Amino acid sequence: MTRTVVTRRMALKGGMAMLAIWPLGAAAEGEAPRIHVVKDPGCGCCTSWIGHLRDNGFAVSFEDRDPVALAAFKRAHGIPDALASCHTAISGAYTIEGHVPAADIRRLLAERPDAIGLSVPGMPYGSPGMGPESAREAYDVLLIRRDGGAEVFAQYPAAG
Repeated sequence: MTRTVVTRRMALKGGMAMLAIWPLGAAAEGEAPRIHVVKDPGCGCCTSWIGHLRDNGFAVSFEDRDPVALAAFKRAHGIPDALASCHTAISGAYTIEGHVPAADIRRLLAERPDAIGLSVPGMPYGSPGMGPESAREAYDVLLIRRDGGAEVFAQYPAAG
């Protein structure tokens, strides 16, 4: 009869592995991904983006903050000024800045790169919450790296 002794290191590694796969299990069980949006109270496009997320199966909570508090929230969550937009969201361990399509957020949560999150800088027309996609201007979704740099995560060409 062999006896297995579980060491603290083994237990810690097992616990870390469970934490790493937990979001995948929740997604497999059909649980809606959660996202918390921090926005300016008077911004209609932020509200439209929240609608886009809900329409695409996200469980959305939100709060309004004045512009100074919103800017501080962005900085505290790693958003460089050059990549800023009108609202900031948190989903899992990631920060989502601006009008990022729901499909790209889902991809980020599935792939789990070592990054701060995603950004669509500015407010490109035709991005989710910013007018009809049929009249969309070209824009990129950027992956914000931990060093503050960015790389293209997804590209959306101009419509039409």
